[in-house]
Amino acid sequence: MARNRGDGLLAKVDFPLYTLQTLTNRHVIVAGGGGASNTGVANGFEIFELSHNGTKFVAEEVMRHETGPNVVMNCSVRSIQNRTYLAAGQESHCQLYKVNIRMVDTAEMRRGSFRAENGLVRRRRRTVSENDNISKMDSNCNTTEKRISFEIRPSDSVQTDFCEDPLQRVVTISPSGELMATGGVDGIVRVWSFPQMKLLFELQGHTKELDDLDFSPCDNRLVSIAKDGVARVWSTDEKAPPLLQLTCQPPGGTKYLFRRCKFGMIEDKPNHYRMFTIANPLSRSGKQKGLLQLWEGRAGTPLRAVLVAESLSALAVRDDGRYVGVGTMFSGSVDIFIAFSLQRVVHVNSAHRMFVTGLQFLPVRGYGPSIISDAQAALLSISVDNRLVVHTLPARGTMPAWVAVTLIVFVMFCTFCLCSYLGI
Repeated sequence: MARNRGDGLLAKVDFPLYTLQTLTNRHVIVAGGGGASNTGVANGFEIFELSHNGTKFVAEEVMRHETGPNVVMNCSVRSIQNRTYLAAGQESHCQLYKVNIRMVDTAEMRRGSFRAENGLVRRRRRTVSENDNISKMDSNCNTTEKRISFEIRPSDSVQTDFCEDPLQRVVTISPSGELMATGGVDGIVRVWSFPQMKLLFELQGHTKELDDLDFSPCDNRLVSIAKDGVARVWSTDEKAPPLLQLTCQPPGGTKYLFRRCKFGMIEDKPNHYRMFTIANPLSRSGKQKGLLQLWEGRAGTPLRAVLVAESLSALAVRDDGRYVGVGTMFSGSVDIFIAFSLQRVVHVNSAHRMFVTGLQFLPVRGYGPSIISDAQAALLSISVDNRLVVHTLPARGTMPAWVAVTLIVFVMFCTFCLCSYLGI
């Protein structure tokens, strides 16, 4: 039975949000902007640190990095040998950023001096009274607490789309961090070495612009979907032919087009994985339902499917493969499903005022200490309404020991009385 709950707003920024990634087990980065037009709406990234105060999740802004006139429409994050990289789609190009992670004193973080030393990072000026209060807090602290801080520095940039009006629509970095795949309006999947960003080969099989890409957990497969209605599974070996071509198979014979695709691990089974897709009906007449599908990862065999009340816009799979999240197109609602059965366990109606643009589960196998909470899963969502929201699946309730003992004694007493009454 789905639980209808809304855990609420974590943060609100001053620009539309298009992409969301996790940096550590407790840090997330959101990005977006208002574009190149002179509207006064910023373009860039914001990093937040999440925690749980015993009652709910809370977020604290760590840093902000503005990207000038370039809006960030898509991005992917990967840590390689203790270095973290961020690949971001900005118009026709993919911009690489190096994300430096270091530990700073809490007092230094409060002053804001830990932030990146470039002119694109904005921070609010503190008043004299605020600085005096911080100095008093520092003098009263007997111990020095360390916290994680970040510095974002631009690196290389490459053009990834070459049509008449070029636009990179999606980028993803492989789990090993050795490959990067990009897709754009020209319909060509390009595979690059990473982090060198040297073009290795192109995959041509789609006739329309790309919508999504994802690498398998073992790095050996890449799934792509486009507006031509086809999902293709490729080998990451340049010389191998396309492995699979998948078409959406909805109930009732209605024609659907794929929208998003994601691989997911299978718990306790290394080198085994599933694949998930969301699809929307081609016809827009009437109240149409979105489709979430589960596929066998290697053979591409459809295993299960479930209809959702409306068209879908976002898809996420938790890093251990246990849960799947989807976001809707019109009402801004969010759902969480159990991955292997596609049973819905959380429904949040109208979590956002507009369509959901990005979803990410808080990781359970990421970098750094995990957040201690009473939730089995925590799903983050963003939208062009500028809001970062969290949705949780509460832990299963447990029965206190004294209640269990009382019930056992009561059942035994009732059984004894019944036996005595029947003369047994």
